[in-house]
Amino acid sequence: MNISKELSDREFLQREYDYHHSPYQQELEFYSAVCAGDEELVNKLFTPVGIESHGKLSRDPLTNVKYHFVVTIAMLTRFCMEAGMTPEKAYTISDIYISKLDDCREIDVLREIHYEAVMYYTKECKKMASKTAYSKHVLMAVDYIYENIYSGITIQEIAKQLKLTPQYLSKLFKNEVGINISEFIMAKRIEAAENMLRYSEYTPLDIGNYLSFSSHSHFISAFKKKTGMTPRQYRELHFRSKWG
Repeated sequence: MNISKELSDREFLQREYDYHHSPYQQELEFYSAVCAGDEELVNKLFTPVGIESHGKLSRDPLTNVKYHFVVTIAMLTRFCMEAGMTPEKAYTISDIYISKLDDCREIDVLREIHYEAVMYYTKECKKMASKTAYSKHVLMAVDYIYENIYSGITIQEIAKQLKLTPQYLSKLFKNEVGINISEFIMAKRIEAAENMLRYSEYTPLDIGNYLSFSSHSHFISAFKKKTGMTPRQYRELHFRSKWG
């Protein structure tokens, strides 16, 4: 295909029919509002995914909406990381919502999921903005935890990476975050397990192993302590319950 000719033809037709994509400045304003956690402004600037002004990426209406959804999620992910969201968190949210759209066959449901994704990123950015700024070492520790959450990470390992003593890191983390670093690690492991139980086909046994729990009984005990349910009960209640 001659891309230059295709581009020229499309630009001609768009001028003839007075058709334009959404203004770039307006898009920047929208994504900036998401990063600022400004729910009111996000709602004001929000437009349903796949409307005419977004451009036509496929002749099939459903596929067109799906393509625009993926573009939006990619933009949200990048902008939110630039605003300070950890890459692990931003990409995980992206994976969850792209998985949600995969089996969806209704445009209206896709648009509901799209709005939910936009508002979720916005609310997470709002939480981020409201938190007290952490010191460099605590931020580095949190990033390291997110990057290594599946590897049975220890305080000693993190402290070594940051060139601190475990005792100093533990005290610093507790003073700034409000909980022990071991509690924080466990909370993030359980959050990861919850997402996998909701959206993946892995068995609870596989998930416990993947998250480096010492045994399946340890995984069950830790998960129940945090959620009030066993992993199997959680799976039965939440598995893809909100998918279209």
